[in-house]
Amino acid sequence: MTTLASAPRTAPVAGPPARFSDLLASEWIKTRSLRSTPWTIGLTVLFVVGSAAVATQADKAAGSGPADFRPYDAYPAAGYWTLILVACSMGALAVVSEYSSGLIRTTTVAVPARGSIVLAKAAVTAALWTAVGTAASTGSFLVSQAILYGRHAGVPITHPGVFRALVASALLAPVCALVGLGLGVLLRHAAGTMVTSVFTLLMLPTMFSESARWSADVKHALVSEAWKRLVQNWEPDPGSLGYSATVPGSWIVYTLWPLITIAVAVLVVGRRDV
Repeated sequence: MTTLASAPRTAPVAGPPARFSDLLASEWIKTRSLRSTPWTIGLTVLFVVGSAAVATQADKAAGSGPADFRPYDAYPAAGYWTLILVACSMGALAVVSEYSSGLIRTTTVAVPARGSIVLAKAAVTAALWTAVGTAASTGSFLVSQAILYGRHAGVPITHPGVFRALVASALLAPVCALVGLGLGVLLRHAAGTMVTSVFTLLMLPTMFSESARWSADVKHALVSEAWKRLVQNWEPDPGSLGYSATVPGSWIVYTLWPLITIAVAVLVVGRRDV
């Protein structure tokens, strides 16, 4: 009776760990592979720029006096409220879609460093929505000024207050997208993340006023209110009884919201199961 000698077992060869550039490439492939992404972005930019054109056409007072920057024409609330909604939703979908499909398990097996995954998603999301926000902001300004120049009320980009409003409106999209991404990592549920994002970014500011110090402080610490102050090119009335936001404070709000949400997401994602 003969016995067959078993083949010696060899340990699997471990490949080199994934570099952060590999994670960036992977996240970019996931983003651009979705056929809905370019359509959503294109329609959003078109709606925002179109809102500026409609608001400028409807401004009957334009051209009745000396030319001045009219931020409510170039950056109407209707268009930018929509941009906030779409940006935070798309930022959230960048992560909650992986949780709902189970793809996140494959990702974390391939890359155990979960914090690096979140940072890669944040970097790709920030880059994409900065480009989108820049296109929407620049397009809104150019369209509104083209209409106003016909009424002798247009202003150049060097006019006081224009560049700050343009930059603030461009950065609004990545700020909201990163907030949505961070909330998506924390909540891991599509509907819950959408509701929380919309409530925090759009509905919560309406619950506070500037008549009391504490209420004004909460209101001014929210992203949409910071954007409204940054695009405003006039100073608050000194005789007003309200507590007005400041430009430096609004820039700080822009900085802290995405930093805090992403930092908390990186901290939490490594401390719980997928």
